[in-house]
This record gives sequence, structure tokens and C-alpha cells, in this order.
Amino acid sequence: MILSRMPWRAHGGPDADGVPRWDFSTNANACGPCPHAWMQVQAAARGHYPDPAYTVLRQQLADWHGVTPSRVLLAASGSEWILRFAAWCARRGLGPLWWPQPGYGDYAHAAHVWGLARAAAPGQARAGWLCDPGSPQGQPEDGAAATALLSAGAQVTLDLAYAPLRLEGGAVLDDAQRARCWQLHSPNKALGLTGVRGAYVIAPEDAEPSLLAELQALAPSWPIGADGVALLAGWVEPATQRWLQASRATLAQWKAALVQTLEARGWAVAPSVTPFVCARPPRPLDAAALRGHSIKLRDATSFGLPGWWRLSAQPPQALQALAQALDVHAVVTAPRIAWWRASR
Repeated sequence: MILSRMPWRAHGGPDADGVPRWDFSTNANACGPCPHAWMQVQAAARGHYPDPAYTVLRQQLADWHGVTPSRVLLAASGSEWILRFAAWCARRGLGPLWWPQPGYGDYAHAAHVWGLARAAAPGQARAGWLCDPGSPQGQPEDGAAATALLSAGAQVTLDLAYAPLRLEGGAVLDDAQRARCWQLHSPNKALGLTGVRGAYVIAPEDAEPSLLAELQALAPSWPIGADGVALLAGWVEPATQRWLQASRATLAQWKAALVQTLEARGWAVAPSVTPFVCARPPRPLDAAALRGHSIKLRDATSFGLPGWWRLSAQPPQALQALAQALDVHAVVTAPRIAWWRASR
């Protein structure tokens, strides 16, 4: 059975040990939650079902993106759309697929669930995912891969989860290329409200109505609850966007301080255009010991980067706690590492 062989899906954020006090493992905007969006969520009409067609919300999103409402598809989350897209690809016989490696594990998971292999090269794929900027490395999408995938006529989901958190540079795909993609927006990370689930997709401008109908039919009824509706409606309001723009300046400062703190302790820090980075410590890291200090980092092994960790920019108090814990960890583990090397 395929499902019996499925690997465990690793994610940042809370786990069985609860919510870490100092959480560097999640990519949520550490300036959040966005006050205006949070106010909208708290005022959500939870006493009844949303409109099953989400008429008003789809119009709001369409107006903001300058498209017709027919091109707006709603999803329970970014991950739900990823799985739905894979199911649609399998239904249409669109394989093999392409996805970034290293990259978000749900791409490979969704392909594996539906028995879809990864293409040897992007130009050989019939469908797939792109992510700009991507995780875990926070780097721009491979432009050559994107061009090859689109030139091959593949059906492509462009994951834009971290686009609102881009701190420098611009989008890899131009407007014409983006218009050929299923553009996936999941703004809860940018708003620091990851506990509120909700996402939407802008369909390609030339998508046939039958394709839209198929992807809509693969969704459950009411994929987004009242909280998600309120989040997405608040996402496009000027007050939310002003807060987001201001938060990026703060995140850039916090990221610079994070990089400086890590490099001062011998970590190798890879470049990124986002508030999160991948970094490699000078010696093996004891994640359990750090968790004892109420600190959690994201092990990048499941991304295909053993020995590396993903860390997000956090407020000064959190960074101070991390620095102190790393200093204690270095003192404690150094004799163990010396013994281990001598015994080999």
C-alpha cells in the first residue's frame, strides 16, 4: 500500500511538547499577528455557514488581483491545494511532475500519494510546482527551471506563500509567465496567523472552464470556515497591507541580527531573500537540549539538507535567549565532540 510507506511529514511550529516560547522553527511573520487582520478574524460570523460559493470574498480577491471572479478558487490551505492539484494531475494523467528540491515536503508527499514520479528535468514534466521564494532556503525560484517547465506546456502551481515576506529582489517569473500558472496565495504566514487556515488560487488566464470545474469539484463543500473568510477578506484591505509593509523593515533588522549572532558562533549561514535562513552549526546540535531552554529550531534534514537548520527572524528577546542557549550548548558539547573524534 502506498500510504503505508509514507514518511512522516515534518513541520515547524508547535508539536507534542506544546508551543515553544522562542520559536525559530516557523516561518510565520514574527511581527504578528497583524492587528487589523486579527480584529477581522475575531469578529468572524461563526454562528452560521459561509456562503458556499463565497461570492463576496471571491469578488474582493478578484478585484484586488485585477481578474474575473471565475478565476478565483478557494482552498482550505496551501497544503490542501497541493494535494488537490496532485489528485487532479493523476486524474488527467499528467505525469511525471516537477517540484523544487530541497523544497516543501508536501509537494513530494502529494505526488507520492497519487503515484506520480518526479521528472528527471523540468522540461520533461507535464505538471508540477514552483515556489518563489522557496523554503527552506528562502531563495528565489530557479528561473531556468521555471522557463523550461512553462515552455513544455506543463500545468504549474506557483506557490507564493512567502512572496509577501520577500525582503529584497523581485519575482523570478514575469507577469506573462505568472499568468500561465495556478497562483497559490496563503497569506496566514505573512500575517502571523498560521492557526487560521485559508488560501486561494488565481487560475491561469487561459484556463478552460472545464479545468476550473474539475478542480472546484475536487474540493469539499465549504473548504474555508468563517475565520478563514475573515482572514482572506482582511488580507486585501489597505490597513493590512500597510502593516505588512512596515513589518518587512522590522524583519530585515531582526534577520541581520540573527545572521550576525549565528556567524559570531561559527555557523555557516546561506543567503536568503526572506526573514528565514538555513544555517549549519560548527558542531552537531542537540535540539532536545535547546528545547529544554524553550527554544525550537527546524531541522532541515527532511528537506534533504542534513546538518543544516532553518531559523526565522525573531524579536530581540528571543534572539538573546537563543544566543545564551547556544553558548551553554557549546560549552557542554565541546568535550563530547572532542572525545568522539579521538575515539574514531
